[in-house]
Amino acid sequence: MQKVAKFHKISEDRFIADWRSATGCTMAEARAVYRRLRLPRRATIGSAGYDFFAPEAFSLVPYETIKIPTGIRAEIAEGWVLQIYPRSGLGFQYRLQLDNTVGIIDSDYFYADNEGHIFIKMTNTNRDGKTLNVAAGEGFAQGIFLPFGITEDDDADGERHGGFGSTTTK
Repeated sequence: MQKVAKFHKISEDRFIADWRSATGCTMAEARAVYRRLRLPRRATIGSAGYDFFAPEAFSLVPYETIKIPTGIRAEIAEGWVLQIYPRSGLGFQYRLQLDNTVGIIDSDYFYADNEGHIFIKMTNTNRDGKTLNVAAGEGFAQGIFLPFGITEDDDADGERHGGFGSTTTK
């Protein structure tokens, strides 16, 4: 296996600001969540996906959406991308879906103004009325590192500063 990336926690200050914005909790509550964050890990030697763990417990009734600041950033080698998906069992049982279908984390996102903080926004699209319950520390998404190619006439020379939509060409 080729080693192409390393996960890091974002700074405590960045996490507290993002977590409080997403949840409305107190600074002390956000700090406590930050201290419990776990870096993504593979469950077995044959696993392709790195499990992202829920910073806090959450529940989603059918058609409810949640945006989760993970507190994680990924330092990725050039020529590789991190793709984020729901954990397959949650997708199968609850039709849990990422709101952007597949999260794409580019290697230069690590240097974005928000420290490359990975957010995961997902919706329970279950048609059977089942509520999804995820415990704090439980895996809810998975990330897979994949190589990518570019065209022979590629002339990209922009620099990333932001996150969502920041690299759209005009």
